[in-house]
Amino acid sequence: MQLTLDRIGLRAGSQTHLTPMSLAPVPGAMTVLLGATLAGKTSLMRIMAGLDRPTEGRVLVDGADVTGVPVRQRNVAMVYQQFINYPSMSVHDNIASPLKLRGERDIREKVRAMAARLHIDHLLDRYPSELSGGQQQRVALARALVKDAPLILLDEPLVNLDYKLREELREELSELFAEGRSTVVYATTEPGEALLLGGHTAVLDAGELLQYGPTAEVFHRPNSIRVARAFSDPPMNLFAARRTDAGFVLEGQMAVARHLPPGTGADLTAGLRAGALDVAPRPGHIGLPGVVKLAEISGSDTFVHAETAAGNVVAQLPGVHRYTLDQRVELYFDPAQTYAFGADGALLAAPRQPAGAGEVA
Repeated sequence: MQLTLDRIGLRAGSQTHLTPMSLAPVPGAMTVLLGATLAGKTSLMRIMAGLDRPTEGRVLVDGADVTGVPVRQRNVAMVYQQFINYPSMSVHDNIASPLKLRGERDIREKVRAMAARLHIDHLLDRYPSELSGGQQQRVALARALVKDAPLILLDEPLVNLDYKLREELREELSELFAEGRSTVVYATTEPGEALLLGGHTAVLDAGELLQYGPTAEVFHRPNSIRVARAFSDPPMNLFAARRTDAGFVLEGQMAVARHLPPGTGADLTAGLRAGALDVAPRPGHIGLPGVVKLAEISGSDTFVHAETAAGNVVAQLPGVHRYTLDQRVELYFDPAQTYAFGADGALLAAPRQPAGAGEVA
């Protein structure tokens, strides 16, 4: 199924929820809607589902205009972040409910097969109140997926689960959708989740569609500072800079050798991802002396917040590193790993990725 949003916009009185945008998710693949809260992800999904009608533009399915067609007349499956299950029904009947409405045959076999794929086939006789949060969300997912709808909309379906459950379900969802039978749209606020899911990513901010493309390409080559900010966790380090013949100079007169396209203005913004900073010097790398203001150990990484002459930075260091407040630290980075954005915020230069580079930072 080819879903196409043609210049759709959404307003309520004087408030704009969605600025006119066009988007055509790749059929039979996953499209991730990435953006902060209130970026417009849910509004966009509700229009895709037929729950809301855009105030302008058209929604097309395989070329046919379905803008005014209500959700009950569309073959769409949707899962929300809350566990929406029928409390008076068993797990089996919850999953079977959409099949019964369509009068399908072999319902028991289809329910058992879907439950097995989501590892809840041993829970079919239980009720939602007897399940854990992760099990309840699996039931909601199974009920949506058993419809075998050509369009599946997942609105932050894992956000209320703990880290371990999110990891398990995310991996399972990727495997379930790898068959490519449905167009899947998945909303998230987490850049890391978008990278792990892969596929294509549409970056949204304040109701605007900023960029859409293969996830790794959008991550490695954000077309603007706004996209770079939205697709970085921790946020990309940004520095005021001025162009030179050899590259640019950061505040504090730190020269960075970098090839830039000709004809751009003198004022730039340089960017550096937190993972591109290290404490080990290497040939050709630039040292950035600073003072530690905060050091956080999170899982297998240490996040060091430091104050430098070029500005405040965050470094994501693999492993456990212990720093004290106001301890001096020398951070290093490869000039080739820097980004450059023009005065208008548009991308001028990005790090070159090696052939076959994966979808990770």
